[in-house]
Amino acid sequence: MTSLPEPRGKLTQNRALNDLTWLRVGGPADYLFQPADIDDLKGFLRDLPADFDVFPMGVGSNLIVRDGGLRAVVIRLGRGFNGIEIAGNTVTAGAAALDAHVARKAADAGVDLTFLRTIPGSVGGAVRMNAGCYGSYTADVLRRATIVTRQGEVVDLTPQDLSFRYRQSDLPDGAVLISATFEGPAGDPQALHDRMAAQLQKRDETQPTKDRSAGSTFRNPAGFSSTGRADDVHDLKAWKVIDDAGMRGATKGGAQMSEKHSNFLINAGGATAADLEGLGEEVRKKVYETSGITLEWEIMRVGDPLKE
Repeated sequence: MTSLPEPRGKLTQNRALNDLTWLRVGGPADYLFQPADIDDLKGFLRDLPADFDVFPMGVGSNLIVRDGGLRAVVIRLGRGFNGIEIAGNTVTAGAAALDAHVARKAADAGVDLTFLRTIPGSVGGAVRMNAGCYGSYTADVLRRATIVTRQGEVVDLTPQDLSFRYRQSDLPDGAVLISATFEGPAGDPQALHDRMAAQLQKRDETQPTKDRSAGSTFRNPAGFSSTGRADDVHDLKAWKVIDDAGMRGATKGGAQMSEKHSNFLINAGGATAADLEGLGEEVRKKVYETSGITLEWEIMRVGDPLKE
């Protein structure tokens, strides 16, 4: 068997991933690597044999790992990759920094990145998924993303390199995003904090924030506005077509479509990844039968099903 490099960080074989995802499901990864710093990550990726797949993982807020686990080296950034630096209207954040923390720090400095406040996840995931809400997107404010390539080289990418789309962007295969630089409009710090407080209150009133979920399950059907710009403020919403299909509150094993917000798939207790993904597919089928609309998953699903 091909041996792996010996890094300074923590490398764990056959590491269960269920405790690292918000939905608390999933089998083991072949390896989990938590690099000590950028040089450790560079050396590890450079020396990792080419036949090993690499899967960068954030805080697991938008992820289903299937019950059979993941045949890859999962790379999860932690301390050393979560710093936040602010200069004028420019905010540079490590990929492991939480979106909410970035929004708060930026607001303290009078920089408006308030849309990040209610996004559950880290900066790396926000860039990868072009996260957004309230009509604002990561693509609107990103100026540069820094990655370590599969060959162990540090490379800066522009927004054009990333080809941002609705809930999508392009990163080179096996690359690990380590930081992002944003530029936000100026704002009064107190006004920015007040806006975020109002957004949080609205979120808690309308979304099942106390349940185990992975955020929105499906993308809104009209992923682009008439101008061609990625937009989620249009009229047609995923929750509406799910309601119209009679799937609010639907269950499968321990999985449920939330009664509070029908586009939230939740682990109501003891769900497997197969329960969650299976219920999602049942919802997609029913929505197509009732409306002719094919819902697209917003939650990333990776790994292998459990073998019978």
